[in-house]
Amino acid sequence: MFYWFYSFISSLLAVDKKCVYDKSRVQPSCSPSLGTLTCLSVYCSAGYKKIFETCEELSEPLPTTITGRIPSFLKGSLLRLGPGLFEVGDEPFYHLFDGQALMHKFDFKNGQVTYYRKFVRTDAYVRAITEKRVVITEFGTFAYPDPCKNIFSRLFFSYFKGVEVTDNCLVNVYPVGEDYYAVTETNYITKVNTDTLETLKKVDMCNYVNINGVTAHPHIERDGTVFNIGNCMGKGATLAYNIVRTPPTQKDKSDPIEKSKVVVQIPSAERFKPSYVHSFGMSDNHFVFVETPVKINLLKFLSAWSIRGSNYMDCFESNESQGTLFHLARKDPGEYIDHKYKGAPIGMFHHINTYEDGGFIVVDLCAWKGFEFVYNYLWLANLRANWDEVKKAAMMAPQPEVRRYVIPLDVHKEEQGKNLVSLPYTTATAVMHADGMIWLEPEVLFSGPRQAFEFPQINYARYAGKNYTYTYGLGLNHFIPDRICKLNVKTKETWVWQEPDSYPSEPLFVQTPDAIDEDDGVLLTIVAAPGSQRPGYLLILNAKDLSEVARAEVECSIPVTFHGMYKP
Repeated sequence: MFYWFYSFISSLLAVDKKCVYDKSRVQPSCSPSLGTLTCLSVYCSAGYKKIFETCEELSEPLPTTITGRIPSFLKGSLLRLGPGLFEVGDEPFYHLFDGQALMHKFDFKNGQVTYYRKFVRTDAYVRAITEKRVVITEFGTFAYPDPCKNIFSRLFFSYFKGVEVTDNCLVNVYPVGEDYYAVTETNYITKVNTDTLETLKKVDMCNYVNINGVTAHPHIERDGTVFNIGNCMGKGATLAYNIVRTPPTQKDKSDPIEKSKVVVQIPSAERFKPSYVHSFGMSDNHFVFVETPVKINLLKFLSAWSIRGSNYMDCFESNESQGTLFHLARKDPGEYIDHKYKGAPIGMFHHINTYEDGGFIVVDLCAWKGFEFVYNYLWLANLRANWDEVKKAAMMAPQPEVRRYVIPLDVHKEEQGKNLVSLPYTTATAVMHADGMIWLEPEVLFSGPRQAFEFPQINYARYAGKNYTYTYGLGLNHFIPDRICKLNVKTKETWVWQEPDSYPSEPLFVQTPDAIDEDDGVLLTIVAAPGSQRPGYLLILNAKDLSEVARAEVECSIPVTFHGMYKP
């Protein structure tokens, strides 16, 4: 998400809503051909503010009140991560990605569901609780020096200690071998017990590979092999991006992380200004890395840190002239493909899917038009504002779109000036310029003013890296999550689930046993409903039409969550 550059430093959504509501819980698109979602959510109350409030962990699992019937094939756990502590003593955290990591778990057993949550005992959390203050600087919150130390000791230890990297693993959880790790985007990942939610140990990836951090969005193959990406020091003392392979469970029961290796290195467009990296694409035979114009100015960061109290948001800047670069690399053997693919500037956090078809690589992703950093609009003060102010701020933000880019693999100099894309089902183009650069124009799969389709999910087990039809997402209305969406990427038809004053999270797809169709399965999402008697619940939707299958309600509030997984 945002921290992967720390180690390097250390080592050197537009419609005004009325108070009416269509009682139908499943809202088909009013204009499927345009892929436009109708947003019916009502903000008569300010319930969305409560998803950004501190909550307490639980001492034991809570029973739930179930409406409908829990599918019999759900027998595991839904695991989710997000911020749960938004202030320490009198000191607040300022940005959405600063709150301390809280792990949530809904367990399925014999048709019943229980809910449990616990703070991850990271160093950032334990020290903050112990000292009753922010001890380690987070994304948008500066950790001020210990007031009990005199100015000489503060300056002395700050100078020699360097920048302390946070291990606040609030973003995602995924398996490595037989273990599970809660993660953010630094070099630290945290091993957790997914049965008890106990924190087991902190792991520094720098001890195993040349990497300064890894993303919270790895790709995991069917055999358990994990691929991830992060920045590193490359050739000639310049920054680059390494793709790392971690093998599956080892026969000798050794830790797979210890056998992690760099597969391929991708060059950075700017020597000391790496792009922000949140995810990457992977097909059967290739990696795709999208290098956006959102940059981290490392020299600015270093000077800001030494001169004045600063946070990492201060060190982001945009290089409008760069545009967006699309890098390709072969998986086996790991080899960088030195063709220059370029498009107009976008911000980008989440890939949807990447696959190969007839000599082309199709890249579907959630884009934000322009070069401005979207995280500028995710300060907690903005998200907690009154609805008119939330809308006003979002109107100035980049416009979200779901886009399809098509990258030709076989290119020849004499083909300049013509569209190289010959796939019959897309309007995306790729045109070679005189200098050999191939300019990419996308096909827009979905666009709605200030209505983002984000946190995308697919039937990953069967269709990751394959030609697919459906993606599911969290609908953001001026950055407030208020609906679950389904998009047919071939026809652009859309489906929507939403209820008033209800704020869901990323939907996770679980396939029905013996499924035939791609969308045979259910979606799992956690919904905050602050105005209800039971203000939080697990929602299960039919993945075909987003009709409700069941819900399991709890008598406690649930804050915002980011990502997670279903563990069978």
